[in-house]
Amino acid sequence: MTARMIRYDESYSGLIDELVAKSGGNIEIVDVENLKLDPYFYERKTSLDKTIKAIDDGTLEMLSHEDVWADLEK
Repeated sequence: MTARMIRYDESYSGLIDELVAKSGGNIEIVDVENLKLDPYFYERKTSLDKTIKAIDDGTLEMLSHEDVWADLEK
């Protein structure tokens, strides 16, 4: 099976439930605890993964300690 996330307006819940029921077990609804606690979990995870990759491959511009404090003082 392939796992995909689908977002839909709550007004379509009945239609989604009907589609799942008609699928004969080929579509399964799985509740993901992370999404209940934080609906933007995967967006932030993707952003963090990109930042970590940029740090690892050296493409992220690093600021000096002095530059950071100078920016904070502004």
